[in-house]
Amino acid sequence: MKMTTMKPPELVTDVLCDVCGDSTRVEGYGLQFGTLHAKWGYGSTHDGESYAIHLCEPCFFRTISGLRRERMVNNMFSEEDQDLNDFGLVARDDFFNDEGQ
Repeated sequence: MKMTTMKPPELVTDVLCDVCGDSTRVEGYGLQFGTLHAKWGYGSTHDGESYAIHLCEPCFFRTISGLRRERMVNNMFSEEDQDLNDFGLVARDDFFNDEGQ
Protein backbone atom coordinates (compact mmCIF):
# COMPACT_ATOMS: atom_id res chain seq x y z
CA MET A 1 0.00 0.00 0.00
CA LYS A 2 1.29 3.46 -0.93
CA MET A 3 0.99 6.06 1.83
CA THR A 4 1.25 9.73 0.89
CA THR A 5 1.06 12.99 2.70
CA MET A 6 0.90 16.59 1.55
CA LYS A 7 4.16 18.32 2.36
CA PRO A 8 4.69 21.94 1.39
CA PRO A 9 7.80 22.54 -0.73
CA GLU A 10 10.83 24.05 0.95
CA LEU A 11 11.03 27.73 0.06
CA VAL A 12 14.10 29.97 0.39
CA THR A 13 12.91 33.16 2.06
CA ASP A 14 16.26 34.91 2.42
CA VAL A 15 19.98 34.45 1.82
CA LEU A 16 22.36 36.09 4.25
CA CYS A 17 25.82 37.20 3.15
CA ASP A 18 28.43 34.85 4.60
CA VAL A 19 30.86 37.76 5.07
CA CYS A 20 28.86 40.63 6.57
CA GLY A 21 25.68 38.78 7.58
CA ASP A 22 23.33 41.21 5.81
CA SER A 23 20.28 40.07 3.89
CA THR A 24 20.70 39.87 0.13
CA ARG A 25 17.03 40.75 -0.46
CA VAL A 26 16.54 43.90 -2.51
CA GLU A 27 13.06 45.31 -1.99
CA GLY A 28 10.99 44.81 -5.11
CA TYR A 29 13.69 42.71 -6.84
CA GLY A 30 14.09 39.60 -4.68
CA LEU A 31 17.33 37.96 -3.68
CA GLN A 32 20.44 39.47 -5.27
CA PHE A 33 23.64 37.62 -4.37
CA GLY A 34 26.76 36.10 -5.83
CA THR A 35 28.13 32.67 -4.97
CA LEU A 36 31.73 31.56 -4.83
CA HIS A 37 31.82 27.79 -5.51
CA ALA A 38 34.56 25.20 -5.18
CA LYS A 39 34.43 21.41 -5.43
CA TRP A 40 37.78 19.72 -4.96
CA GLY A 41 38.45 16.36 -6.51
CA TYR A 42 40.87 13.48 -6.42
CA GLY A 43 44.50 14.48 -6.04
CA SER A 44 43.84 17.87 -4.50
CA THR A 45 44.72 18.69 -0.90
CA HIS A 46 41.01 19.19 -0.17
CA ASP A 47 39.74 16.08 -2.01
CA GLY A 48 36.01 15.57 -1.44
CA GLU A 49 35.36 19.03 -0.03
CA SER A 50 32.75 21.39 -1.49
CA TYR A 51 32.33 25.06 -0.71
CA ALA A 52 29.59 27.61 -1.43
CA ILE A 53 29.96 31.14 -0.09
CA HIS A 54 27.03 33.52 -0.59
CA LEU A 55 27.96 37.18 -0.95
CA CYS A 56 25.89 40.36 -1.02
CA GLU A 57 26.71 42.79 -3.84
CA PRO A 58 29.15 45.00 -1.86
CA CYS A 59 31.03 41.99 -0.41
CA PHE A 60 31.13 40.30 -3.83
CA PHE A 61 32.77 43.30 -5.47
CA ARG A 62 35.18 43.78 -2.55
CA THR A 63 36.20 40.13 -3.04
CA ILE A 64 36.64 40.65 -6.80
CA SER A 65 38.69 43.76 -6.07
CA GLY A 66 41.01 41.77 -3.77
CA LEU A 67 41.44 39.02 -6.38
CA ARG A 68 42.09 41.61 -9.10
CA ARG A 69 44.74 43.24 -6.91
CA GLU A 70 46.34 39.82 -6.27
CA ARG A 71 46.42 39.17 -10.04
CA MET A 72 47.98 42.59 -10.62
CA VAL A 73 50.70 41.96 -8.01
CA ASN A 74 51.44 38.45 -9.31
CA ASN A 75 51.86 39.79 -12.86
CA MET A 76 53.46 43.13 -11.98
CA PHE A 77 56.62 42.55 -14.02
CA SER A 78 54.98 40.69 -16.88
CA GLU A 79 55.52 41.93 -20.42
CA GLU A 80 51.81 41.52 -21.21
CA ASP A 81 49.47 44.49 -20.81
CA GLN A 82 46.98 43.58 -18.08
CA ASP A 83 43.51 45.11 -18.54
CA LEU A 84 41.74 44.02 -15.35
CA ASN A 85 38.72 46.35 -15.57
CA ASP A 86 36.42 43.44 -16.49
CA PHE A 87 38.19 40.82 -14.34
CA GLY A 88 35.82 37.85 -13.95
CA LEU A 89 33.02 39.43 -16.01
CA VAL A 90 31.50 36.90 -18.44
CA ALA A 91 28.44 38.85 -19.65
CA ARG A 92 27.12 42.40 -19.65
CA ASP A 93 23.50 43.53 -20.09
CA ASP A 94 22.35 39.90 -19.79
CA PHE A 95 19.07 40.78 -18.09
CA PHE A 96 17.27 37.60 -19.16
CA ASN A 97 20.18 35.16 -18.91
CA ASP A 98 20.41 34.92 -22.71
CA GLU A 99 24.12 34.08 -22.50
CA GLY A 100 23.23 30.59 -21.27
CA GLN A 101 24.96 30.66 -17.90
